Amino acid sequence: MTHDRRGRAMSLRWRIMASIVAVILLTVVVSVVVGYVTTQARLGAFVEELGDSQASRLALNLSREYTTAGGWQTVDRPLSEAGYLAESGARGERSGEHGGEGAESGDDDSLRVVVVGIDGRVVTDNAGELSAGATAPELSGRRETLFDLTTNQPVGHVYVDVNHEFLSTESHGFLSTLLWITGIGGLVTVGVGVGLAAWLSRRITGPVAALTKATQAIARGDTTNLPVTSGDELGQMSAAFNRMASSLEAQRELRRRLVNDVSHELNTPLSVIQLEARGLRDGLQTPEATSDHIIQEVERLRGLVTDLNSLAETEHGELSLSREEVSIRDLLASELARWRPQAQAKAIALRLDADPRLPDLRLDRMRMSQALSNVLGNAIDGTPDGGNIVLRAELDGDAAVAISVIDDGVGIDAADLPHVFERFYRTDDSRIRRRQGRGLGLSIARSIVNAHDGAVDITSKGLGQGVSVTIRLPIDA
Repeated sequence: MTHDRRGRAMSLRWRIMASIVAVILLTVVVSVVVGYVTTQARLGAFVEELGDSQASRLALNLSREYTTAGGWQTVDRPLSEAGYLAESGARGERSGEHGGEGAESGDDDSLRVVVVGIDGRVVTDNAGELSAGATAPELSGRRETLFDLTTNQPVGHVYVDVNHEFLSTESHGFLSTLLWITGIGGLVTVGVGVGLAAWLSRRITGPVAALTKATQAIARGDTTNLPVTSGDELGQMSAAFNRMASSLEAQRELRRRLVNDVSHELNTPLSVIQLEARGLRDGLQTPEATSDHIIQEVERLRGLVTDLNSLAETEHGELSLSREEVSIRDLLASELARWRPQAQAKAIALRLDADPRLPDLRLDRMRMSQALSNVLGNAIDGTPDGGNIVLRAELDGDAAVAISVIDDGVGIDAADLPHVFERFYRTDDSRIRRRQGRGLGLSIARSIVNAHDGAVDITSKGLGQGVSVTIRLPIDA
């Protein structure tokens, strides 16, 4: 299994490398081919342009020489000055090679120049292929007319033809050198590209392989984090995975705590019911007392189930609100009337202090009543006999209404304050040990208030100093 995973990872790495190298090779080949063909085409165009420009300039010089000499006697001078005829000694040697007395060979073998008189006879041929005085055959190349500049009459023609075979050899050598240099540069580019491809493939597949390994570890129940070594997409992926892993671990811990806490909360009333039933069976309890105790524990179980259902709704985003215009003063008065009997049973003074300027708010009356009931129930449970509880409502600036439940009970230790909204949270102080709550009321109340875009906070100066729970609700919600 591990070998297969490594094979797949390596396969991905090699696919990335192969793709990058293929792109580099294709780019180099296309560049070489395009460069070669383009250079060859430009050389051909340059050669043609060279013939045209040389023909025009040579025609002007030959016309001037003819006009000055009054004939073709010195026709070789402009050709020699232009480099199309060798020096006299060299001409003699090359004339012998061609076997013609009047044959002359040009110093510049790239161009063939033939001067023909107006009568169609050859005056000179720098290539030595045509003898002077011979009738000129059909000649190729660029033709320019020669004039006697004195009379402006045509006296002949000059033919300038590019030696394609010679220039082809020269250009082939140039292009071969260019191709060789380009090929060496391409190989260097490919080598550098292979190195970069190897580095890039490792950089991409490394985090992916680590992510796969970490995911498998999480599937086994282990907790692991990926190193975040950059701020790019790969680094963001690792950071996102770490956040997900932390969230999963937190959820695992919450689930373990929930199971343990629910088991504990269920075990206590079930144990009481079992003991009461045994006492009744063994004649140790009267039916009336046993039934009262069993009913009390069943109510406790029912309350736990109700709270768990409420908690599930709030935590899974299933809490739906049915908003309506609600008078805050009427809502608080209703809650006060609801809890007054419990307060009177403990001789607790429960009073309402509401600002008459309070506006109506769009609330889910039933849900908000549930949240207030949880807070008031905690306050009554945590306030000793003869204590005081104030339900206060006032404007919090221009944007919110603050509803506070203030008691002078046993208070909360500062170390416990950050945790009181956690599910099933328990402390070791005497106040909590005397309470019969399930540790879910404040958590549910906060979820309901948050669903109304509000906030809840709790303060206490310490044990024996009372508790103040404040709910803030936006006016324009």
